[in-house]
Amino acid sequence: MPASSSRIVRLSLALTGAFACGVVFASGLDLTRLSWAQGGSSVSASPLMPTGGRLPEGTASIADVAERVTPAVVSIRATRTVQPRGRIQMSPDRQTPPGTVPPGLEQFLEQFERQQPQEQSGDGSGFIVSPEGYILTNTHVVDGADILEVTLSDRRKFRARTVGADVNTDVAVIKIEGSNFPVIPFGDDEDLRIGEWVVAVGNPLGLDFTVTAGILSAKHRGTEVRLPNSGGYSINDFLQTDAAINPGNSGGPLINLRGEVVGVNSAIASRTGFYSGYGFAIPITLAKAIMDQLIANGRVQIPVIGIQVSEVDADDAGLAGLTRITGVKVQTATPNGPAAKAGIEPGDVVVTVAGREVDRVSGLQRTVRSRNVGETIPVEVMRFGKKRTFNVKLEGAEDYPTLATNAPARESTPPKPAPTTVSAGKLGISVETLTPEVLRSLGASATGIRGGVRVTDVKSDGPARGKLAPQLDIITEITYPGERRPVSSVAELQAVVDKLQPGDYIGLTTMRVFPSGPPQSQAITLRVPPR
Repeated sequence: MPASSSRIVRLSLALTGAFACGVVFASGLDLTRLSWAQGGSSVSASPLMPTGGRLPEGTASIADVAERVTPAVVSIRATRTVQPRGRIQMSPDRQTPPGTVPPGLEQFLEQFERQQPQEQSGDGSGFIVSPEGYILTNTHVVDGADILEVTLSDRRKFRARTVGADVNTDVAVIKIEGSNFPVIPFGDDEDLRIGEWVVAVGNPLGLDFTVTAGILSAKHRGTEVRLPNSGGYSINDFLQTDAAINPGNSGGPLINLRGEVVGVNSAIASRTGFYSGYGFAIPITLAKAIMDQLIANGRVQIPVIGIQVSEVDADDAGLAGLTRITGVKVQTATPNGPAAKAGIEPGDVVVTVAGREVDRVSGLQRTVRSRNVGETIPVEVMRFGKKRTFNVKLEGAEDYPTLATNAPARESTPPKPAPTTVSAGKLGISVETLTPEVLRSLGASATGIRGGVRVTDVKSDGPARGKLAPQLDIITEITYPGERRPVSSVAELQAVVDKLQPGDYIGLTTMRVFPSGPPQSQAITLRVPPR
């Protein structure tokens, strides 16, 4: 087939393969709907040119950047074998078993059984990070591939092998054999400013080595950009850009005007599956830390702090004694986990980790992930107006269920509750004592809950709206004011609420009971409305 025809076919396949979605991988390999980041030897990127790989700051144009970096960008074709579905067995008496092929379709069945394994290919991007041929790309570009073919801008082709891949950060390293390959130097995404020019290079829609430019639109994008199939230790900390990124760009570099790579292009936000102004890249400092471990060990060892956290709201900041809304709130601490052993409790607001300020969940996740298992790091928290520092020894993820994960979003208001009993009016809730009869009615989902009061109603204009859910939430502790103590009756809660003045805060621990699965612990802050 002529080269021009082949290119047209590839472009057509990429176009027809896309489908409407919210956020998708920027890869020609898999336009997946988005439903849903230390050790070892380091690879140092050599300069692109003998005179220095970085362009002089303030003097480089986009054309200069493109000319310098394109030789180190590669096209990756990943080919995998797709097996046909298993053989369908018919019963000896020719009766149709439930869920199998009915009589009259045996010919179809025979054709089905004769199907042979088929090859499926897709395109992505990557960039060379060492003269020895190490290439950084996305996990979803190479995942499951039987054959990886890498094409350089000078049209040389190489077979590549996968060195390692991390599903939680979508970072993968592959290698081609050879020496003296052109490379892209690493930059520091922390130095980037919103509005700064950036350049994306890749192979969108089968159009090899395409250069697009835009600005850095945002940093530290979190849970709104959750990659599919990322596992329980996913890091949600992305750079956002309006440089055009399309399927096939996945794994390609995002470059600053000094010719340094600052991100690995990974996903796009779009209703059509194609560019609509929102692209996302993995920060290079995170990608490089993962890359170093993959090259050194072939796998990534994940350090965990053992807490589940959420973003801080105005009430949380007020109760913690913060002058601005910042930090992350500890919802749960894994029993006997690193944070719990150090003394961190639910309700604490983490403000710094290892000396770095933490202003949101993604920042905490990223800082913890950049450290080493066995390392002890200082964690500074605000607890009801007092600043405390705890030394936490990081442990391996294989022993604990959480790194520093974002707490699941609390569900929307459930169906209207049954008539309520005693009211805690200042908080806009009604509660009832958790009697043995109520516990029995909750069934196995309330296993482990020994006492508390159940929320039976939440006023639509009260401070608990959106934070507590009737019939589902059980208040088990009062954490503020005073010392942390259990709640065993409505009277105990009412006695505390009666003393609250307009503008006062109250801290609560709740257990949310679902129809199935274990109850979910949450640290809740409520504020009595000011007059």
